[in-house]
Amino acid sequence: YQPAPLSEKTLPETFVVQISVLYKVPVIFSIVSGDGKGYFIIDSSTGIVRTRKNFKLEDFPVTFNVRATDSSNPSIFNDVSVNVEVIDENDFPPVFPSSLLEERLEENLPATQIVQLKAQDSDTGRNGFLTYGILSGDGLKFRIDEATGILYSTASFDYEEECTEYQVVIYAEDDGIPEKKRGYCTVVIKIID
Repeated sequence: YQPAPLSEKTLPETFVVQISVLYKVPVIFSIVSGDGKGYFIIDSSTGIVRTRKNFKLEDFPVTFNVRATDSSNPSIFNDVSVNVEVIDENDFPPVFPSSLLEERLEENLPATQIVQLKAQDSDTGRNGFLTYGILSGDGLKFRIDEATGILYSTASFDYEEECTEYQVVIYAEDDGIPEKKRGYCTVVIKIID
């Protein structure tokens, strides 16, 4: 049996799967092995499996065995395995270690790497997979590598002729389900003579 995956936020008493048998006399269902942490409970007469308590994501997937026993002769039984997967919900937004960074950039440099931004996301899988982008700031003068988070200048700056301070707001976005989450960091770039 491979029931539909369950959310990590699944509540106790949630239906998981119904085990069924074709047999001439009533059977007694029981969970015999594989559910060491006691996440599941089975109704001995209907074969309906439900959750018994809240999940810890790191304990899954779980494969447990259900036994159907002949109610009139305990030596006649059959076992099936049930494999339960749990989906990591997108709990956490990406977080930058600092929400404000100051960087200095010399004037008259060709396009160059300024700083690498690195956000953290406590989710697993695609919920923790990050891409970077520029939310606001001078998009003609700066670009960011969406995979590495490296911020580059795209042109040289003239200290005498142009603005000497730029603010660029960077975001990190996860690839979360059901919704993507973002974290932000402002980089202040000071042009120095």
